[in-house]
Amino acid sequence: MSSTYLITGGAGFIGSHLAESLLADGKTVQVIDDLSTGSLQNLQSVLDHPRFTLTVDTIMNRQLMADLIDRADYVCHLAAVVGTRRVLESPINTIHNIVVGTSNVLELASEKGKVVYVASTSEVYGKSRDLPFTEDGDLVLGPTNKGRWSYACSKAIDEYLALAYHWERQLPVVVGRHFNTVGPRQSARYGMVLPRFIEQALAEQPITVYGDGSQRRCFCYVDDVVWAIKRLVTRADNYGKVFNIGACDEITILDLARLVKDKARSSSKIVFVPYDVAYDDNFEDMVRRIPDLRRLQEATGYRPRTGLAEIIDRIMELQMASAA
Repeated sequence: MSSTYLITGGAGFIGSHLAESLLADGKTVQVIDDLSTGSLQNLQSVLDHPRFTLTVDTIMNRQLMADLIDRADYVCHLAAVVGTRRVLESPINTIHNIVVGTSNVLELASEKGKVVYVASTSEVYGKSRDLPFTEDGDLVLGPTNKGRWSYACSKAIDEYLALAYHWERQLPVVVGRHFNTVGPRQSARYGMVLPRFIEQALAEQPITVYGDGSQRRCFCYVDDVVWAIKRLVTRADNYGKVFNIGACDEITILDLARLVKDKARSSSKIVFVPYDVAYDDNFEDMVRRIPDLRRLQEATGYRPRTGLAEIIDRIMELQMASAA
């Protein structure tokens, strides 16, 4: 019998790719999404699949979630507020939906004895300078009067709660800290840097770099992230652990803008926008984010397979095809 997966936030960027991949593997997939940031367009290729069902609702609906979790073997909890701009604009919603939503998922899954994957973020490392970031390293968050840290703090609480359910109630749960996942279907609407640069370059608009562009990031293709999630959630040896998921090749945001401009053969100017103009005074940035991937590699054999140049080419090709 085919295993059944419930994906919360499954109409989103990562969730829709995970749904497609699981269906291709012969699995049965349930998705719940309130479509606040997810999109039916993301699921266009699977909406009519006989092993796929979509429920448009919120994970705050406990009775509905209890029914969906009861029918699942694995729960992949990806639902969360998306993008720095939404976090800063709606901090109450950010904190409430992340913490209460995850609490609902973990409590209901614990009652049913289901396996849970909790998607976390590299944001939880905060301002730590102990690079590369290791899963057992200290988390160094900024002050509470900077709303930028509300997302990281909420996700850290999710991790504490997930691991508490594992230790106290033996819930089979695994946490993945995602590092700058990118790829097709990622929206520029919520401040995501790569789709924003690509959209601006293709439209011959100014490419807006926040700060001085010296921030360094490692970008990981969504298919590589999906590959890791599928292997982490099915191995009992991984339960009760946290795993970094990402790539290790660093690039500055300024060099990323230059690379996108070059690949798009764009005449766009690169324009620097101070943080206080982009986000008011409510923002602090992380200078570098580099994951230590040894734990993930040892557990799954993981290696990022898609380089940044190829990622940009794929996204551009799809955007140009959809605009034609």
